[in-house]
Parts: sequence; C-alpha cells; structure tokens
Amino acid sequence: MSALVFSTWSAVSPFGVGSDPFREGVRAGRSAIAGLDREVYPGPFAEGALVPDFSAAEHLGKKGTRTMDRVTAIAVTAVGQLLADGGPGLTDRPEETGLVLGTGSGSVQSIMDFTRDSLAGERPYHVDPARFPNTVMNRAAGQSAIWHGIKGPNTTIAGGRLTGLTALSYAARLHRGGHCARVLCGAAEEYSVQRAWLEWHGRDGADRESPLGEGGAVFLLETAEDARDAGRRARARLLTTRFRAFGAPDQGPGALAECVRDALKQVGARVEDIRLVAPVETGGVLAGVEEQAVGEVLGPVRPRWLGTRALLGDTSAAASSFQLAAVLAALEDEETASGGLALVTAVDRDGTAGCALLAAPAGEEG
Repeated sequence: MSALVFSTWSAVSPFGVGSDPFREGVRAGRSAIAGLDREVYPGPFAEGALVPDFSAAEHLGKKGTRTMDRVTAIAVTAVGQLLADGGPGLTDRPEETGLVLGTGSGSVQSIMDFTRDSLAGERPYHVDPARFPNTVMNRAAGQSAIWHGIKGPNTTIAGGRLTGLTALSYAARLHRGGHCARVLCGAAEEYSVQRAWLEWHGRDGADRESPLGEGGAVFLLETAEDARDAGRRARARLLTTRFRAFGAPDQGPGALAECVRDALKQVGARVEDIRLVAPVETGGVLAGVEEQAVGEVLGPVRPRWLGTRALLGDTSAAASSFQLAAVLAALEDEETASGGLALVTAVDRDGTAGCALLAAPAGEEG
C-alpha cells in the first residue's frame, strides 16, 4: 500500500490565520504570548497567546455564525483555509474525503455557560436551544464537514496533548482501511476563562504560571500519487506513529522511549537518521520527560530540537498538531530537508506517551 504524505496544511494560530503567518512566526522564533485584557479574561493567567482579532463573523461571514463557539469557528476556518490552498477538485467527490478532528473537551465555555443557564434560569429548560449543539464534543468536526461539504467519515478524537498524534494515527487507519481516498486531520483548542481555570486546577507547581494558547492546525493526508495527479506538493511522508500508557510520572520516560524505539524498528531506521525532534514540552511533573526519553534512545546523536510552547503557550489539545505544523515548515528548509527523519513526541498527565516519525518526500527536496 502506498505511503501517505502530507500535502496541504493550514493553521489558525496566535501568529494569525493561515499557514504563512505560522511558518514565518516559527522560523523567526517570535513569541505570540502577550498580556490579556483582564476585564475580558479575568482568569488565573495574566498572559496568553490568542489568535489576533479572530471572530467567526469576520472569517466565515455573519450567516450561520451567531451561535458558533470559538473552537468551532477556529476549526471551520482552518479546514476552509486548507481546502482553498489545496486547489480545485479537492472536494469534487466529497464522500471520498474524511475528517478527523481532535479537541480537548469541545468548548468548555459553551458547556459551562449552558449548564449555568439551566441552573440560573426561572426554569431548567429556559435555555437557548440554538446553543445546545455547542455542548457536544463533536460539534467542531461536524460543523466543519457541514460547512465545507465534506461527506466522508467524520471522527472526533480527544487525547490531551497527544490529541494531534492520535488524530493522525486514526486518520491513517481510516485510509488504510479503504474508508476514504484522502483525509483531513488535525486539532483545535480555544482560549476561555473556563478552560483557564480547569487547566490551572489540573496543573502542579510552577506549571501553573505557564500561559495558555489557542488555535488549530489541519493537514491533508493522501498518497503521493494522488497528490501529484492533483498538482499538490508532497511535503513530508508519514512513516509511523506509536503510543504507550504509563502509571507514575517517573515511568513516562521509559514509555516514550519504547515508542521511539518501536517506531524506528518498524521503519528500519537508525537513531542517526533522526535530524529533527519536535517535543510538545509538557510541564509540571512531566517537565523534561521528552528530553530524557529521546536522549536515552539517541545517545550521543544530537538532532535539532524544535519546540513552540515558548512561542504559543500551552495549546493543550492542539499542541502536537502545532508541532507537526512546525516540522512541515522546517522540512521546507533546504538544510533540514536534505535527509533524515523528523520525530514528534508528546506525553500527557493522563498517563499517555506517543510519537510520530516523518520524512521528506522520497526523491524530492522539502
């Protein structure tokens, strides 16, 4: 079976809307973290990384967006950007295109607002029914498909900071199983006061001071032949993904190291082949776990490290998708694309570890 490649991708990030602002921001190492308006965001964090001047009405139009929550608007915008960049014909046969979208808990703000209204209203059922769809986790994926006419398999994935990697793995399985000819996959996360408080209470120690970010990234996975026939450039090959569970935090390095070893073994690669490592950089008791695990596997090999948490904040469910986007941007650089593999890693406080191996397209630059 033909290997899958990343062809088109898009991002809605604190750098702006589109892949170009994201690419330029990461390459420049420019931080998008800034002070928050405390009247609008009175939560536990004084700083954050928000998509600048973003609203559903501005990017999608006023029609049909009055009750659309922020994470859904981010996802619908990111998918729309990808379809526009992918060129004509991408959705000519919409039933052959799948969508796998990752999320944290959907829109935490929508869930809490709806629950509060049911308690504070004169009657529990005196709530706005138009806002109920925002309380279900698959709202963003479903609305993205409806908005853009995607009629293939539609799946929502939730897996903490591994969400982007698990969505990628599920998307590859959908394609291998013959359920779609091509598949869009990625993850989205919104900033809200409600999410900020949940994150703050779920953290430990100094990690409570780390600012949050938001946004989303979406990728088109297809065979190299299909990408070439459609005039789309294959930007990277997906080699494999691997996942493990662990109990105590001190077992995290071992679990992630096993993932990396298994991934290398499956594709017949050596540790020397890894030229780029992109960790999610989970904080708290798991801080440094990725560096320890990768260092254990690679030994004296010293690849380039590419992290974005210092630039984008903790983007939670979107974190590993942003790392994938950063890798694709790096693979466009001649030096990085000249050979070798890229490794994306993630660990999460729910006791999961995972990685993905990518390579520049065979016989092509970048």
